[in-house]
Amino acid sequence: MFSFISSNWRGEPLCEYETVVRLIAGTTTAKGSTVTCRLDHRKYAVRRRITDEEFAHVNLKPDTFHGEWNYTIHPRH
Repeated sequence: MFSFISSNWRGEPLCEYETVVRLIAGTTTAKGSTVTCRLDHRKYAVRRRITDEEFAHVNLKPDTFHGEWNYTIHPRH
């Protein structure tokens, strides 16, 4: 969807979060796919380091094409 979001942006200055959310939420494809977008106001920890053990528990499934870049994160069972 990123290419459609970029086309919808059309170089409008992204000075405020609301502008970004509005542009993303207003994106549709030629076949009618839409994007749902909202601003998350929650606070998150910064500079949190993930240990190798924590990362090993992430359920990643690499794609057959460039799996180092393209992957799906599945829920843990």
